Amino acid sequence: MLKADRITKKFGENTVLDDVSLSVVDGDFVSITGASGSGKSTLLTILGGIDRPTVGDVYFDDAKISSMSEKELAILRRTKIGFVFQFFNLAPHLTVQENILLPIILSNKPQKPFIGKAVELAEYLGIKDQLSKMPDKLSGGEQQRVAIARGMIFDPKIILMDEPTGNLDSKTGREIMELLVDINAKNATTIVQVTHSEKNAAFGKRIIIIKDGKIVEEKGKVDNEHTA
Repeated sequence: MLKADRITKKFGENTVLDDVSLSVVDGDFVSITGASGSGKSTLLTILGGIDRPTVGDVYFDDAKISSMSEKELAILRRTKIGFVFQFFNLAPHLTVQENILLPIILSNKPQKPFIGKAVELAEYLGIKDQLSKMPDKLSGGEQQRVAIARGMIFDPKIILMDEPTGNLDSKTGREIMELLVDINAKNATTIVQVTHSEKNAAFGKRIIIIKDGKIVEEKGKVDNEHTA
């Protein structure tokens, strides 16, 4: 489904990623972990087409996304790749339901056909009673569940997560991680998370450890029979 082929990323003279290659298969749950500054978040943004590599290529369903135009990448991110960030990134002046539907709104699609899906996701994620509320009335855990629902509203093939529990207490963080495992198992949703937490990384089926911009260890194996 998703493949990085010998990715190098430089900012000026600083090499953040150095010849990184990895594959993500359909239904996978991959944890990319490492210390702060190791390059893991940069790798995630490149995998999602938010940033471009200096050298190397990224493929999604055999399409070379590292060569796509900004318009093509924007469409890809609104239709096939969901994102969940550490700081939730909820629109403060929109209700929970409107935040969940935001990718649909930005795609200029009619909202009505997706309202039922938004309610269904909210119920599954335990925030159905919060749909009419504004984000500032929610707890951190509830806001992150809204962000997850927003990332799932268009049935993406993969969800990319950057420190999904970074702003949550340990109990709420564990609840979110258990929820992600359930989403991966029941919906067969492919997940790639970046985390500095070894405990959170352990929830993944595979763990990729990055140090100084290089992959230094990988636990678990790619099922090559299902690799796109």
